[in-house]
Amino acid sequence: KVFIDVSHYKIAQLGISAQDIFNQINSQNAVTSQGVLSLEDQKVWSRVQGQFESIDDLANLPIRAGNNTLLLKDIAHVHRGYQNPPVSKMRFNGKEVIGLGISMVNGGDIIRLGQELEKVERRILAELPVGIELKRVADQPKSVSTSVNEFVKVLIEAIVIVLAVSFLSLGLHSKPFRIDTRPGLVVALTIPLVLALTFLAMSFFNINLHKISLGALIIALGLLVDDAIIAVEMMVRKLEEGYSRFDAAIFAYDSTAIPMLTGTLITAAGFLPIALAQSAAGEYTYSIFAVTAIALVLSWFVAVIFVPYIGYWLLKKPKDGQGHTEVFDTPFYQRFRRWIEVCVNHRWITITVTVLAFIGGGYSFKFIEQQFFPDSNRLEIMVNLWLPEGTAFEETEKQAIKLEQWLANQPEVQGYASFVGDGAPRFYLSLDQKFVQSNLAELIVIPKTFEDREILRGKLKEHLENNFPDIRPRITLLPNGPPVTYPVQFVVQGPDPRVVRVVADKVKEAVASSEYTRGTHDNWNENIKVMKVEVDQARARALGVSSQSIAESSHVILSGATIGQYRENNRLIDIVFRNPESERDTLAELMNANVPTASGAYVPLSQVGKVTMSFEPGVIWREGGEFGITVKADVVSGIQGTTVALAMNKALDPLRSELPLGVSVNLDGLAADSGKAQQSIMANVPLMLFIVLTLLMLQLKSFGRTLLVYFTGPLGIIGAALALIITARPFGFVAQLGVIALFGMIIRNSVILVDQIEQDRAAGVDPYEAIIGSTIRRSRPILLTAAAAVLAMIPLMRSQFWGPMAVAIMGGLIVATLLTLFFLPALYAAAYRIRKPRL
Repeated sequence: KVFIDVSHYKIAQLGISAQDIFNQINSQNAVTSQGVLSLEDQKVWSRVQGQFESIDDLANLPIRAGNNTLLLKDIAHVHRGYQNPPVSKMRFNGKEVIGLGISMVNGGDIIRLGQELEKVERRILAELPVGIELKRVADQPKSVSTSVNEFVKVLIEAIVIVLAVSFLSLGLHSKPFRIDTRPGLVVALTIPLVLALTFLAMSFFNINLHKISLGALIIALGLLVDDAIIAVEMMVRKLEEGYSRFDAAIFAYDSTAIPMLTGTLITAAGFLPIALAQSAAGEYTYSIFAVTAIALVLSWFVAVIFVPYIGYWLLKKPKDGQGHTEVFDTPFYQRFRRWIEVCVNHRWITITVTVLAFIGGGYSFKFIEQQFFPDSNRLEIMVNLWLPEGTAFEETEKQAIKLEQWLANQPEVQGYASFVGDGAPRFYLSLDQKFVQSNLAELIVIPKTFEDREILRGKLKEHLENNFPDIRPRITLLPNGPPVTYPVQFVVQGPDPRVVRVVADKVKEAVASSEYTRGTHDNWNENIKVMKVEVDQARARALGVSSQSIAESSHVILSGATIGQYRENNRLIDIVFRNPESERDTLAELMNANVPTASGAYVPLSQVGKVTMSFEPGVIWREGGEFGITVKADVVSGIQGTTVALAMNKALDPLRSELPLGVSVNLDGLAADSGKAQQSIMANVPLMLFIVLTLLMLQLKSFGRTLLVYFTGPLGIIGAALALIITARPFGFVAQLGVIALFGMIIRNSVILVDQIEQDRAAGVDPYEAIIGSTIRRSRPILLTAAAAVLAMIPLMRSQFWGPMAVAIMGGLIVATLLTLFFLPALYAAAYRIRKPRL
């Protein structure tokens, strides 16, 4: 800023007004068009010199005072300086700093950006003067690199697990005991091929490698081997039945290609609601659908083209005496046959038990804690210090420094950055941005380790409660998913601010009374002191004083007025006209302010008005065109915010029944965002169901058989609910996606079984024996594909983000797969009234 400090007493003695000085400065400094001289063959623009080229030019500006001419510097102090008090300030490890944010271009590689920045940083550091340093507060490339490395490790673990399943399940023989590695090797070879093609397709469709896409790859990994396992298992079985390698490959293609395609498309359709969700959460998780759909479709092409070809060369016919009878003529399959017969013979009991289990599974979701997205696994701790509304910037900075001094002595702290008067810049996608406010300080605290993070969170909470009694602190971790504010939020809306205030206080009291909430407040905050100038309008008119001139004179004394801009190279610097510090910020000086009259004379403000003090809201928010107060609260540790918010929402129903006309109390914040995200997903479920229904009709060519398969889809809810309860995992947005996707995974297995039953019946097999025999023969690929999908999820269980989804899919697949093998045969027998033939 360029400041012009002028005593209003001095200019009053000279008989000039502040407005006179404004006009004389701007008349010389203005930039206006001076015209164009047109010659015969060219145009010449005219320029009038006079704009200030230095601060001395401004200080030496002649000012007319009556019949005299004075230089501006004779009546004012002209100097450069910074805005005081500042709007915002950044500090790092206890020192004032200048922050520099670097953003990546669209489509860039963040890890490569980090490598290039390190080179630039080393070069700059070598050229900096002594005492000037460069320090990193947030290092997104490093965080992304660490996260990617962790997911690659998880991906490798999942690959190893899937390979183990393939080698052991497809190649394990009991008579005599041996492991044939060839079938497993065929499946193993498909994994790098499908992954390579998937990465190629991801590059083509501009899908980057990040947390969501890598997690989707791990989810897809357990599914992309399903088609290969089915094809290889069919070839192995036909070789054991005496087929040649060529005939076995042809049979595997003819009998499995179309059913596998249907199953693959159905599985991919299970993720479709994610892609079509019109919400921030849907956009955030879109890659789950994109990556899994690409991997599944490519895996089908590999299974029907590559697997028969490589299987022809690798698979061998069994030796004499090692035929297919050994596979199903074991004690296990004999017991399995008896279990299936029991379920089919007692079909209505089996169906009833399954339906009751399904109802119980759906009902049990009421006892599972709700969640939107979990906190991230980054080290940073975010600390917000909210002082009372209207607090001066200097006091906010003082409190921030006080906390910094404590942090400097904590052994768990690696570093910290403070942002006074403003929130931190968006160094992380899901960071909740703050408005510029003089009563806010936000700190980024960086612990040394994750163990230190948890220790430091507890110590911070205790220290802030004991040593900052007049501050409303908030300690949070960086979240996953779209930005959210508070876990518990309610918006009170209405046309009358006084009525809205009364209702909001009642809501705030109800929220604060919960044992699960803490830090309850509202976004209008505390009332602030307001200095009102009450003008005697009759006297003011008599003296020729307007309310506008009073306001302008008051503004110059209290804050200073921007009267123009000084041009320095390519920068525009504000010129601020104000009173000296000794004549600012006091009530007495305000009352003595010289207010110009219509005649050109001046009168003190005290002659036309008086100053009174009152209180009014420091912040007024409007929601949907009406006054809106948002009541906010955090929750105690150990419970999900969405669970508390939904319970509080129900508890507020009695209050809603008594609300005045036009006033409403609506759920907001984390729970509302979660509800909107879930609704955006559920809105597309009917389309998914229609697509699945269409695919089933095309494959099964019977509405009755389609319904049979359809009824098995929701059975995953039983196992998903049971697994979430046993592992004490919350049911969040990502877990919901897993439960929806289960529908397609389960139906895929059901299609295989029903299609086999129909093939046997068409071949003339007795209907009862077709049900039992098909279930036994198809149990192996069904169990193998389910085992691959379930076991591939094990590495994801450690993830805070993907863990609930992995648990839900694992539980749902295990239970639904078993029910497919017992419930579906009973349901088929009941639907077609098939009885065991009498001997």
